[in-house]
Formats: sequence, structure tokens, C-alpha cells
Amino acid sequence: MSLQRIMRVSLGHPTSAVCAAGVETLVDIYGSVAEGTEMFEVYRTPGVDIYISPRVERDREHADTRWWCFDAGLQIIVVMNSPSNDLSDSHVQISYYGPETTPVEALLYVTGVEISLSADFTRTGKMKSIGGRKDQRTWTWGPHGQGAILLVNCDRDSPISSTVDCKDDQLDSKDLKDMSLVTLSTKTPRDFFSKHQLVPHVAKSEMDKVRVFRANADKQPSRYGMILGPQHPCHPLELQGGHHSTDFHVEGLALPDASFPGLISLNVSLLDTSNQELPKALVFQDSVVFHVAPWIMTHTQPPKEVYVCRLFENEDFLKSGAALVKKARCKLMVCAKEESMNDRWMQDEMEIGYIQAPHKTLPVVFDSPRNRGLKDFPIKCMLGPDFGYMTRVPQTGRVTDLDSFGNLEVSPPVTVGEKEYPLGRILTGDSGYPSKESQEMHQDLQDFLSAQQVQAPVKLYSDWLSVGHVDEFLSFIPVHKKGFQLLLASPRSCYKLFQERMKDGHGEALLFQGVKNKTQQKIKDILSNEKLREHNSYVEKCIDWNQEVLKPELTERDIVDVPQLFKLQKGFEGTLKTEAFFPNMVNMLVLGKHLGIPKPFGPIINGRCCLEEKVWSLLEPLGLHCAFIDDFYTYHVQHGDVHCGTNVRPQTFSFKWWCMVP
Repeated sequence: MSLQRIMRVSLGHPTSAVCAAGVETLVDIYGSVAEGTEMFEVYRTPGVDIYISPRVERDREHADTRWWCFDAGLQIIVVMNSPSNDLSDSHVQISYYGPETTPVEALLYVTGVEISLSADFTRTGKMKSIGGRKDQRTWTWGPHGQGAILLVNCDRDSPISSTVDCKDDQLDSKDLKDMSLVTLSTKTPRDFFSKHQLVPHVAKSEMDKVRVFRANADKQPSRYGMILGPQHPCHPLELQGGHHSTDFHVEGLALPDASFPGLISLNVSLLDTSNQELPKALVFQDSVVFHVAPWIMTHTQPPKEVYVCRLFENEDFLKSGAALVKKARCKLMVCAKEESMNDRWMQDEMEIGYIQAPHKTLPVVFDSPRNRGLKDFPIKCMLGPDFGYMTRVPQTGRVTDLDSFGNLEVSPPVTVGEKEYPLGRILTGDSGYPSKESQEMHQDLQDFLSAQQVQAPVKLYSDWLSVGHVDEFLSFIPVHKKGFQLLLASPRSCYKLFQERMKDGHGEALLFQGVKNKTQQKIKDILSNEKLREHNSYVEKCIDWNQEVLKPELTERDIVDVPQLFKLQKGFEGTLKTEAFFPNMVNMLVLGKHLGIPKPFGPIINGRCCLEEKVWSLLEPLGLHCAFIDDFYTYHVQHGDVHCGTNVRPQTFSFKWWCMVP
């Protein structure tokens, strides 16, 4: 958006000025006035509109309709209707009248030019000039908001490139689709740029967040030159006078973060260079304000792809997973043994989300800082054409288990009171309170997630768990008509179920029946184990705390209690931490209506596992299909279950992030 200027006139000699067509310019009629002036009148040549406007709220009038009392409260506004054909081919004459009959005159010669930037500021996928519109100086949220959107060009379109496109100097036609188009339109007298210069620029504080490429006449992207970017905040243009249009392609280099709110202003300044002995003078400015598209999580959306590692011992798990994926009508992506380096925790390694502009949606994998065997998988096997990559490597402090992405979930869309979260809310786990042994998600990650703005994070208490991840005690499932329901692991529910089966005469039924080399336990022994009850009483308190946190944050949605027992074990540092007593059923793979649930190996009663039967009775009436998958030795004994060992690329939200108000 252009800035309103002030031009000053002089009684001693004519004044020359450049005015942008359609842009209001104030004329100072008070700085050089003969003493005793009582009246004034204004004359204009065709092509110039002149208005008189009081500084109070009254309608403006055309200035050349009558004489005017000389009142310090009046403003003269000049608007050029169209660009000039020649320099100074329009003028404004102001005649001042006092006691003497002869008027004193001030003459202003005006050159009209059109200098405007066009961008998709209405977010419709179509270009629109914003020249002269004062309401475009800021970027606004909401369904009626305005302002352009910028993608971080973080995919890799060329197979021979070694990095993401925004770090690569090579440009091709595929890159242009990831960028936002800005067009500079100029209409000036032919010799105008002999004494003037146009300079595109960004703030120095923003130059490392954006790159701008100038298109050339042959429209060959490989020959487009970068004019703005890191270490290049400005670039003078060499332009010809007349009517011309120049295209620029703009790409983001950085997502919003703690020190970067995501806003970038691309400006063009017109400079007066007519006097070589003086510094260049600023004449006019126009700008386009971009918001860099935030990274958005989509756990609760229908699945497109499922990722899992191939291990030496998980062939049966893969077969069960493949059958579930087939029913869910999505695609199974298997990481080879050589790629995983025997690291099975696909959920911990990465999170798949997306970034979006009106013209393009780009899936983006967020690579966690855990850096174990799978550390190269996201960049080697997922980064590619139209699939972006990013990571956040903390510069200080150590990386803990809470920095793995099993500790990063997102709720379904919710409304809390009058506040809407149409893209849901991010859920992360922390210690609840600091101690010598406590762990926190690294502040750099927390800052990044908060800076995205569109999925305001909620902190949960998870450090009581051995691994410390929120996916060990909660999950969301889709439910017809209601949208989603929250599943919570529940020792209370499990004890109630076992007590009912005990009362029915099944106290001798065995847990872990069918699991090789695992000591089986009777229902009656589990119920009489006071130490185990103490452990699970503690766990209930931890889960109840989180339930109370979730209720006001996510509204009072229906909660399904999934029967589950836990036990306390000493960790590496000698601190007691919680782990699942049998495969953790809430740590499930959710593929729309199809659920891959860890097989709990519960007591067999009347030919059926009573734990599976209970979960089936809770979920199948909701229109869900339960498949119980044996992960006991491949994942469970390694302190994880089905969700921990898999990852899902969901579909994107139909709701556009810029239509919300954070």
C-alpha cells in the first residue's frame, strides 16, 4: 500500500512534483502565504482532480467550484486521474487574495505516474492491484481478511539437488508453482526514469526470510535472477519509460517462529535522482504484505499413507498392518531395514503436516531432533517434488524423550466457549512441575509450535510415563455425527472389568495366554496385588489431571475409558516411571473408521479375550472397526505399541487457515 504524501508550494517559483495516479496527495497551502490572505481559489488542468476537505468530519468538495475562505482547518487534496504522457504536463494553480486586488499565485507542475504492485491479496488465487489502497498496509485474519500468502519453498523438485529448493540457487518452472507472483506495473512518460529510479526492497530484519526473483523477457526460469534475499535487502531496477509490467516470484525461506511472526513486507520505492549532487529523495512507496503460511498438523483427518519400518522380526506385524491399510483404502509405505538402522519408532521420528496458500498446498514432514536410526529417513525418502521438509535443531540444551513426536498430537476441531479452533489444538506433554529429574519439550520446539498460531498448543502432564509421550494415554477417534471422541487409558475401567469377570466365576482366567516366554497371571492374582493397585491409583491421578486440563481446553466432549493397567519401573536414572502392564490399547493406529489396536492378550473367557471384547463393545457401536494387532515382542516390550511404530500422512483440512482468527 502507498503512503499519503504532502507537497509544498511556493510563491516565489513554480514547484514540480510526481503523483501516483489514483493516490491522494495533500498540498500544503500554508507554508508560504502572503500576509493578510483572506481568500483563495484553485485552478487545475484536465486530468487532475482537486478536493477541499475540512479536518472535521464533513464531506469533501471539488476545489474549483468557488472561492474559499483562507481557513487553517482546510486541506487541499490532489488526485491524478491517469498517468502523464509527458513530464509536468499537468498543473495546479492556487491564487491567494488579500486586501490588494491583485492575487498572488503558486504554481504546481504535476507528473502523473502509475506504479503499483499486484498480488493475490484477496486470497482467491487471482492477482489484484493494491496500488493506492490504504486498507492494505496490514495483513488481517478472518473470512473477510486481506493480505497475500507466501509458502516456504521447502520441497525438492530436482532429483539431483542436495537440499530443499529454497536453499538451492537453481530455478525451474516447478519452483514457480511453489512461489507467489507479484507484478509491478509502471506507466510513466518515456524519459521519466532518466531522473527517477525504482527500488524493490525488504526490511533487513526480513531479508533472510524471503527471496525474490525477477522474471526476464524470455520467461526462462533458469535465467531469473535473485534480486532480494539474504544479504540483499534492496535492488535498483533499470526500467524504460512508458507502459511496462514486470513479474517477480517470491518464496519464503522460514516458517513463523519465536523471533519471526511470519509477516513480510515487499516494498517498491520511487526515488528522485535528478540532482546527482544530492542524495536520492523518496517520492513514492507501494508494498505487498505477505504472511508466511504456517505448518499445520492433521492427525484427525482421513488417512492417505501409512509409514512403518521393516525389521528382522516384524513380518507378522507388517502383514496385519497391510491388511488394515487395505481396508482403510490408503497406501502402505515400508521403510527398508537398511534405511531404519533398526530404529522402529516411526511416530517419534517425524510428523507429517502441510503448508497452504490459495494457489498451492504442500505436504511437509517435520523431522524431530531425536536423531536415532531413522534420522535420515525423512530427508532421504520423503523430501521430493511437492513434498516439503523441515526440522528444528535446538541450539542449546539437550534433546530428551519429550522432543520425540509421539509427544506431539493434535485435537479435532473444537469450540471452547465463544472461541473456535477449526484446525484443532496441538497437544504436547511436559513434566507439570520442574525437578532435578524432570523433562520438558525443548523450548525451541515449543516456541515454533506456538508461533504457527492456528493450532494453539495445550500442555499436558506426561513425564510420569517411562517414555513420556501423550500418545501413551490418549487418542482421538472419528465418530459419526458427533465428530470425534477422546479415548483415555483407564486403570479404573480395567479393574472394574476384572472384578465383574471375577464375580462371574472367571478368577482363574489367565492374562498373557498365548505369549511365549511370558509369565501368565490370573485375574484373581491381579486383583489381589496391592502394589499393582497402588501403581495404578497413581496413574489414575495423573490421567485425571490431564482430563481436567482437556475439558476446558477442548470442551466437554464424550470420553471413552479404555481398560488399561500400568506398572512403575525404575528408569535409567533410578526414577520410578510408568509403563503399560500389557500392550497399551489406547496407543492405536487410527485410519478413519479402521483402528489398529495393540492386542492386549487379556484373559480368555468363553473363547474370547475379555479386554478385546470390552473395547469392541465400546467402539464398534460408534461405527468403528477394530483390528487387534500382535505387537508384543516387536514393539510392546521395547516400551511402545502400534501408534509408536507407525506414522500417517492424513488429508488436509478443507478449512483454510487464513479464514480463522487466532
